[in-house]
Amino acid sequence: MKKNVYGYVRVSTREQNVERQLIALKKMGIPQTGIFIDKQSGKDFQRPAYQRMLKSLKAGDLVVTKSIDRLGRNYEEIKEQWRMLTKELGVDIIIQDMPLLDTTKSRDLLGNFISDVVLQLLSFVAENERNNIRTRQAEGIEAARRRGVRFGKPPIPIPPNFSELYVDWEQGVITINEFARLCNMGRSTMYKRIGEYREAAKALVHPCAK
Repeated sequence: MKKNVYGYVRVSTREQNVERQLIALKKMGIPQTGIFIDKQSGKDFQRPAYQRMLKSLKAGDLVVTKSIDRLGRNYEEIKEQWRMLTKELGVDIIIQDMPLLDTTKSRDLLGNFISDVVLQLLSFVAENERNNIRTRQAEGIEAARRRGVRFGKPPIPIPPNFSELYVDWEQGVITINEFARLCNMGRSTMYKRIGEYREAAKALVHPCAK
């Protein structure tokens, strides 16, 4: 049975250049017609070109890609895809930037063991890095808060005539909906601003009150 060789290319956005990956694949003699290209995130494997490639694969075929992160970013899913390709479909895989991830060199027990160990190690490193990123983000946010940086959407400013509109609302001249519309706010924000306004007014009348 003839073995088909396919190349897989992925970039995260349509603006990114695929040329570097294409050059590496064509050096192995893979024609353009045998290369599948996705231009989207690697968060999962529900990508149109990758799914088309899967439908083309038969036992003994070979899939080549430049680096492991071109397959995807989720290493748990990469391990599952690797198992499905190599064990269920009987397909070989070559990761060009990582010679240890080349199932054509050895399909024996040792070769499979080495690939599994490398994938487990990559999963650990990726998860550890995700945890480190989350920790650094949390530390950065806390440090910024201590410096007085505020996060989230900036509050909608109240208009200069808020006091007059407030009196009109209290006296029933305008409704809460009209009050909110004139201040370019939603009802919930409007009630919050009214509460803040009342607290500020109370503090002015009773400056020593707690």
